Amino acid sequence: MRKITVIGVPMWLGQTCFGTQLGPGAIRATGLNEYLQSTYFDVVDAGDLPFITQLSTETPVADGTIRNFEAVLQGTICLHEKISAIVANGRFPLILGGDHSIAIGSIAGIARHYHNLGVIWYDAHADSNTPETSPSGNIQGMPLAASLGFGHPRLTGIGGYRKKVKAENIVLLGVRDLDPGERLFIRDQGIKIFSPEDIYHKGIGSIIEETIAYLTKRCDGIHLSFDLDVIDPCEACGVGTPVADGVAMKNNLEAMSLLAQHNIITSAEFVELNPLLDKDGQTAAAASALIRTLLKN
Repeated sequence: MRKITVIGVPMWLGQTCFGTQLGPGAIRATGLNEYLQSTYFDVVDAGDLPFITQLSTETPVADGTIRNFEAVLQGTICLHEKISAIVANGRFPLILGGDHSIAIGSIAGIARHYHNLGVIWYDAHADSNTPETSPSGNIQGMPLAASLGFGHPRLTGIGGYRKKVKAENIVLLGVRDLDPGERLFIRDQGIKIFSPEDIYHKGIGSIIEETIAYLTKRCDGIHLSFDLDVIDPCEACGVGTPVADGVAMKNNLEAMSLLAQHNIITSAEFVELNPLLDKDGQTAAAASALIRTLLKN
């Protein structure tokens, strides 16, 4: 029996669009917990972490700034500790965001329990900026780089160790909006990436099978970090940074189904739902459908 702990992470200060702190509640309101508990799952809802929600000052760095640094830092430290305890108890952490800055804490908490953690970064953005390359100073755009050990030392050092994942253990899926510094970073690090165009031409089934083969031969655990802005905004508008020409919902559901069939995902987070921007709850419903499909086996 799969043992799942649901944890809400009501963070919005990693970016500038108020509302993602309401995401965990909106996903729960779709009946997700009831669905999971009605199947064969051992499900515990640990509630929401108590996060700071007030804006704070920018933190100067060598060539830029980081917005709301202390608030986001303390939130990610708290999440790291919580997630590490969940994994140590042999449970599957299902993390409901919150903006994508939370991945710094979730990956830090998970990776310490694996020798070679793999990460599927399912997102319209690569989130691979450092403070020096970021156009905005938003930590939302830095979590993958930080998890690789690049960025502000207090962010990269969460958990007492620096490099949480290796570049060769990461696959980017659905990415279509890259800053100049991110393009160079991905190229220099040799990170595997599939765009929506790749998915269109090769098919989502082929992409997922290639991703699974690539990661399972080198990783002893695989974390799924799913940003809802990867979905085409005509099907899921309730995100703060929508990008046109995204991945169709049917393809995303097929991807989750394939990952479920292979039973390789050992932890997952779903982030960036902003209910204040949603239309008739379509994005919350999409998040719930994706989670249910991923965890159906």
